[in-house]
Amino acid sequence: MTYFWLFAALTHYVNPALEEFAQKNPITVSADPATCNFQVFVGPWSKFSNCDRAKDFVTKLGLSFKTIDAKGAGDKVDLTVGTTKVEGWDAAKWTAAFTAANYPKVADPAKVNWVMAELILLIMVIYVTMVYGPIAAFLVELFPTRIRYTSMSLPYHIGNGWFGGMLPLLATALVAANGDIYYGLWYPIIVAVLTLIIGAVFLRETKDVDIRSESGIAIQTR
Repeated sequence: MTYFWLFAALTHYVNPALEEFAQKNPITVSADPATCNFQVFVGPWSKFSNCDRAKDFVTKLGLSFKTIDAKGAGDKVDLTVGTTKVEGWDAAKWTAAFTAANYPKVADPAKVNWVMAELILLIMVIYVTMVYGPIAAFLVELFPTRIRYTSMSLPYHIGNGWFGGMLPLLATALVAANGDIYYGLWYPIIVAVLTLIIGAVFLRETKDVDIRSESGIAIQTR
């Protein structure tokens, strides 16, 4: 759960102008919820409504927004930035509205708190080392030697390839659907909680287990 605080702190110390803009200019997108789709796998087959385009537009600016339910509006989407309202989806007009409100397109290096930014990144690196430090010994002891390679490779690639590979797609889709720029962090948090629960239920201590034999497998099958 500290991810929310850490990423919000990164915004505060790395791009304070963006944080200030978001505080001074509340953003709302008015659309008919029936026209808004949850887009994950985007490709030539994807069909986008104006609601989808509008949410994607604001999300890519790194800004949170609120969605106003406008039932019966059809595919019409309105934007409000601070006190400025733009009716209808038009990328050029929406860009002009944000420019007029002094949206900071890039972070100002002179305003970056490099010490705090490095400290926050260090904390995140420590989180990684807490996993990768013991994982080598843990995985070696988890399965008997005869099937170790396959037993380790399969879950590793499922975890990194599928769960990790889906992170950018799902996180972006969650942010666009909810409007909170940090909402996508729920994905890694939920995966971590599920890992904790599954590990606590099905894994046991392997210190005194002979991993050279078939009986050495450390996963409980009960």
